[in-house]
Amino acid sequence: MPGENLTRVEAQERAGIIAVESYDVDLDLTRGDEVFGSTTTVRFSATPGSSTFIDAITRTVHSVTLNGVVLDPSVSDGVRIALDDLAASNELTVVADALYTNTGEGLHRFVDPVDGEVYLYSQFEVPDSRRMFAVFEQPDLKATFRFTVTAPEHWEVVSNQTTPPPTEAAPGAKTWAFEPTPRISSYITALIAGPYAVVRCELTSSDGRVIPLGVFARKSLVEYLDADYVFEKTRQGFAYFEEKFRRAYPFEKYDQLFVPEFNAGAMENAGAVTFTESYVFRSKVTDAIRERRVVTILHELAHMWFGDLVTMKWWNDLWLNESFAEWASTIATAEATEWTEAWTTFAAMEKSWAYRQDQLPSTHPIVATINDLEDVQVNFDGITYAKGGSVLKQLVAWVGIDAFFAGVAAYFEKHAWGNTELSDLLVELETASGRDLSAWATLWLETAGVNTLRPVIETDAAGVITRFDIEQTAIDAYPTLRPHRLAVGFYTLTDGRLARTHRVELDVDGAVTSVDELVGLARPDLVLLNDDDLAYAKIRLDEASLAVAIENLAGFESPLARSLVWGSVWDATRDAEVPARDFVKLVLGNIATETESTTLRTVLSQVVLAASAYTTPERRDETLREVADTLWTLARTADAGSDSQFQFVKAFASIAESSSDLAVVADLLSGAVSLDGLDVDTDLGWELLIALVAGGLAGEAEIDARLASDNTATGQQSAAHARAALPTVEGKHAAWASLVEVSTAPNTIVRTTALGFLRAADPELLAPFVKPYFDMLLPVWEDRSYAIAEKLIVGLYPSPLANRALVDATNAWLEANAEPPALRRLIVENLAGVERALAAQERDAR
Repeated sequence: MPGENLTRVEAQERAGIIAVESYDVDLDLTRGDEVFGSTTTVRFSATPGSSTFIDAITRTVHSVTLNGVVLDPSVSDGVRIALDDLAASNELTVVADALYTNTGEGLHRFVDPVDGEVYLYSQFEVPDSRRMFAVFEQPDLKATFRFTVTAPEHWEVVSNQTTPPPTEAAPGAKTWAFEPTPRISSYITALIAGPYAVVRCELTSSDGRVIPLGVFARKSLVEYLDADYVFEKTRQGFAYFEEKFRRAYPFEKYDQLFVPEFNAGAMENAGAVTFTESYVFRSKVTDAIRERRVVTILHELAHMWFGDLVTMKWWNDLWLNESFAEWASTIATAEATEWTEAWTTFAAMEKSWAYRQDQLPSTHPIVATINDLEDVQVNFDGITYAKGGSVLKQLVAWVGIDAFFAGVAAYFEKHAWGNTELSDLLVELETASGRDLSAWATLWLETAGVNTLRPVIETDAAGVITRFDIEQTAIDAYPTLRPHRLAVGFYTLTDGRLARTHRVELDVDGAVTSVDELVGLARPDLVLLNDDDLAYAKIRLDEASLAVAIENLAGFESPLARSLVWGSVWDATRDAEVPARDFVKLVLGNIATETESTTLRTVLSQVVLAASAYTTPERRDETLREVADTLWTLARTADAGSDSQFQFVKAFASIAESSSDLAVVADLLSGAVSLDGLDVDTDLGWELLIALVAGGLAGEAEIDARLASDNTATGQQSAAHARAALPTVEGKHAAWASLVEVSTAPNTIVRTTALGFLRAADPELLAPFVKPYFDMLLPVWEDRSYAIAEKLIVGLYPSPLANRALVDATNAWLEANAEPPALRRLIVENLAGVERALAAQERDAR
């Protein structure tokens, strides 16, 4: 990877020398399963006599022609092509062979095990369009792109512009010559090709244009594609964003393509958005996943304006792209679709992610320092997405929603098709709102860390409040205290229901804020800071409110209030302020009636982690058994066919370790035990089998048999997960070797194998891999692509051991390896999770 890096200084220097006009890219996809032909002609202006380079990761460069002069191919090192003695106006042609990948980067090639068909798709963010064509790979060197593609004649070929009628090429092949794109950045160009099935539709934009729509999936998956629903959400998103942004959709068509082996949820290629095909539901999924798909659809649609029409100048403003899309997709989901509790989902999932990321040693300001491409690769994190989105939500509350949208609309109008920095947006928001945002930006965007807010309440003998203060603290490493706009809610318990009986909204600033308007009121049963979730801050319940929550959390009428309390107690558990046993008690006593699917999914994941990693080892087995038994009871008593029933079964299978619990799992899989309304379909069947394999009650024969009946891409991934979960030394060594000693596994197999490798009822199975883990770090970092290296470095860290020996070994590696910074960051984050688990275990033991 180091040879593929690009520094910000290099990008600034290059942007100071050249301006790009256009690319003509000719691709030949008929040359076999390893390479494709890539011919690029780029026209650009430059400072006469200057030198620079163009990016091109290639197998072979056949020729480089600059202004009619054929250069020695040695000007290419396989990553960059040196360009010297440039003219004022230049034309460069590069003829090369490029490589398909199976890592989800560049031009990814996938063979469908069902029918042997080949599917391709591009994924270019951050630095990977250079894997498909020669390009000045940085976001501020925008240009037009004209793609000409030769491919098998039975394929669909999709790019940013409308797909043209093909012309005949060689026998069995055709050529598609696309019109040039508008002026865009290279990372949002796209090529998707293969025998995809497509459903087409259209809508009328606010400016009267008819916008063609397409939804694509592999032929073997198309029977599960609910295209009408995707079109419905797309129409709702178009109408919402065009109204709020006061600007029509900026491109000529909008295709949405569900593609195999995708590394992320989706990618905002202009007019050709790619999604993970796990959003094509071949089996039952939770309502949380269904809602997440809607948010993702709207997230990528928001990017068509914020990110594609107007693009950041450099990756330090990546957060602005992603945070805006997070905020915009959430408000659109809440206001324009049936998922009206989207802000509760945001609190349960995004904000919990943000708080977790912001408490890691690697936390950073929202406006991060991005020195090079390796820096930005590791910054697709909870700060960039979730904290930024949370802070934008608070900014909206401060300036007002109408002023915020007016400022955004002015920003689009002024900077359409250009590149911007944060200050460009703040200027428009200040103009629209009349507020000075400089201090806000400094405190919220340029400093790291999350504040903690605690109520300090005193009452007289009659229970009347005589003092109500909000204390704000910060850790020593990040001591900034910030202004917060928040609400305080009073909740009264009546007949088992917790209803809000009083609310006050105020500004909190400094170490102590007195809330005088609450003095003289009767103390309620529960006091909730940050009611309605306006602020970005960790909140704590006072002792009396925590006791009421543990016994009565299910009684909250408000799903958002419940979510805030769940999150508060979980964060206090992670901080070793509350023992894990209290969190387990809270969950087991109150989760049965949780109505919000994402909250349910999040809390179930948290209670599994609390039982397995945060509980003192002396009580671990007992706690795991208690959680598993309760989850199974909840599954049996839940409404037939409900989302809750489904989630309780899945969580039970993930934690089942005792012989009696595994026997229940086996009976569920065989059909000897059934629950009304629960269908043990293909994917749930795999989850149950993986639990049995991890528990030693199934093995290779059962895995092979199930794979034979589901020899699909998803089936192969699940089989890899299951094999890596075998609870034997031999099984773990085989999983390790398949990833570390062999480098051919595709990205999804790497991910699922790592999941199975870490699944161990007896964590000591992983002890022999501590030294090999640290031995493999530098070779993997140097030899594998970023997408694969990250999966191995995070996915194979033996965190279930959670012991002092692992901490010592990790610290020893960090002390011995000062470079590279991006790799160290991943290791520091791995270590932080183990240290937090040890602190939580110590607290639980008291």
